Amino acid sequence: MIVVTGGAGFIGSNVVAALAAKGDREVAICDVFGTGDKWLNVAKHELAGVISPPDLLEFLNSESFRMEAIIHLGAVTATTETDVDLIMRNNFKFSLMLWDWCARHEAAFIYASSAATYGDGRQGFDDSDSMAALSRLRPLNPYGWSKHLFDRRVARIMAERLPAPEKWAGLKFFNVFGPNEYHKGRMSSVALQVHDSILIGEPVRLFRSHNPDYEDGGQMRDFIYVEDCVAAIEWILDQDEITGIYNMGTGQARSFLDLAYAVADAMNEELIVDWIDTPADLREKYQYFTEAKMDRLREIGFTRTFTSLEEGVQRYVQQYLSKPDPYR
Repeated sequence: MIVVTGGAGFIGSNVVAALAAKGDREVAICDVFGTGDKWLNVAKHELAGVISPPDLLEFLNSESFRMEAIIHLGAVTATTETDVDLIMRNNFKFSLMLWDWCARHEAAFIYASSAATYGDGRQGFDDSDSMAALSRLRPLNPYGWSKHLFDRRVARIMAERLPAPEKWAGLKFFNVFGPNEYHKGRMSSVALQVHDSILIGEPVRLFRSHNPDYEDGGQMRDFIYVEDCVAAIEWILDQDEITGIYNMGTGQARSFLDLAYAVADAMNEELIVDWIDTPADLREKYQYFTEAKMDRLREIGFTRTFTSLEEGVQRYVQQYLSKPDPYR
């Protein structure tokens, strides 16, 4: 059995869909659904259990004899969240509890870190998991700090040879887009937001640049299609020995304007942009460039060719967003 925390969320539900399609493992999810349509992300798949976070430890103990892995993707992910105590309970303390459980029960542990750990990018985007390298990073918000703090704790545990899962990986996700992100609202990918604006005939709103080195719309991100993230997680599950923190991007930065044009082309529509100022409270913390260094993941044997921005957007728009049922 595999447990996916955040299993009804965006990346988590795509992982669940892939594991359920293979059918060689039972899959249980841990998540909070609330009153919205998040349940539709997993409605098509057989599940061995649906557990709320307070009940997860009891469930794990009851199934410990057959627990292969925990894929820990659940977190408070809003970069605008200001309740730091809430973030720390969910993103740091809960993660430590699951790490310790996997170490005691010889289960693999794959967890979501984030490109937000790199802060403004001045220290680069090298995914070294050494204590020295991690100590130089300065995240810009509580979400990024919580992910960074857990990465640093893991590095300390490994350096001091404290109890750890025999197989573990932390994945620093960059800008992921794809199906099953519809519940995320204003935190959904720019690809979805561009699509929805074009669909209702409104101009696409993009931030104006406040940096003379970048033209309007020239701000750059490492956009990665969610299927590539899922493929990496499946590959890690199938390896005998893996330990480390790795970037999860394509290694190629593209502009927001590139993304917007790709969406418009996939919809066979004209792109009309309404340039807006970056909010003043975000302007000093705004990242103008992110690009994952992918050498370390390649060096341990992950050879998949990443989906191009245009191909990923086309799949997303034409295979999901344009269909009556867009859920994976």
